[in-house]
Amino acid sequence: MTWQPKYTITNRLIATMRRIGEAIGEIKTLGLSPNALARLELEARALSTHASTSIEGNPLPLTDVKRLIKAGPVHIRDTEREVLNYNKALQKIYADVKSGIFRLDAATMESVQAIVVDGLMDNPDHVGKIRQEPVLIRDPRQPDSVVFIPPNHEDVASMVKELASFITDNADEIDPIILAGIFHRQCVIIHPFIDGNGRTTRLLTTAILGQGGLDIFEIFAFENYYNRNISRYFQAVGLQGDYYECEPSIDFTAWLEFFADGILDELRRVRGIIPTDAPVRLEDHHRRLLTYIGEHGSISQREYGQISNRSLAARKQDFQKLLALDMIERRGGGRSIYYVLSDK
Repeated sequence: MTWQPKYTITNRLIATMRRIGEAIGEIKTLGLSPNALARLELEARALSTHASTSIEGNPLPLTDVKRLIKAGPVHIRDTEREVLNYNKALQKIYADVKSGIFRLDAATMESVQAIVVDGLMDNPDHVGKIRQEPVLIRDPRQPDSVVFIPPNHEDVASMVKELASFITDNADEIDPIILAGIFHRQCVIIHPFIDGNGRTTRLLTTAILGQGGLDIFEIFAFENYYNRNISRYFQAVGLQGDYYECEPSIDFTAWLEFFADGILDELRRVRGIIPTDAPVRLEDHHRRLLTYIGEHGSISQREYGQISNRSLAARKQDFQKLLALDMIERRGGGRSIYYVLSDK
């Protein structure tokens, strides 16, 4: 039986995702120069690295993280190596997604974890390999207290395969934010590695967002929101008890709402640091869309899909950008939505 997560698309989630689309559209209308994008990417990479390692207890402040990324130390402590490993893995994620070679499967997950924990684990059998032994999740404040018992190691490989298949099989059917959120929580629940699970999960979540068409993924750091709301993050993403007792009642709805809140919060932060006087830039696909409307009077999502090879998520962003620019207007409702040129 194919794994199917339980979740509900609530009104709150719909509203947040609409705001995410609007925020992305607004940022993309700014037509940022390559230099500006490069600066934002460097800042986001440092922030992602700091936030994700901080979530796991790394004490280095953001200023030290930026210094490490820029120069790299001669003598590396474990806290510094952890930061540099994460930054290295994030750069690889960016490159693989942009070049179109990223593929979500067990081998990719293992390769990312291997970078994350490089030089930090004594047992080589725990590096770049799905775990082959049981683990327990303990309360960091009370080391003798077991909070969660993840799935048996005998089940982990098949669960990882089912999760990766669900994400790839639904890439054109389910919004990438929903898919990325589902992956994030289920991977945390599976706990596929002896160590490095949280960092590996957040890196792969970034890749899923980027691969799904959220093509400004490299200039924002969703981990920043979770680091600033760390208690809520752990409460929302994790489980308490034995996995097999919890499994029948696992529902992703509340987590997806929190996950989407984090993306929206970070997009608003990015928008706040971008100068407002940047020129507007339209890409060829935007001009093709406008030309079609001019020739035919209107266009629907389905019609746009027939004239474009862009993903569903990317096509949605194209509409959002032109809506934000007041170049088009939305008409109709539900499955009958279509777009016309704006009278403004």
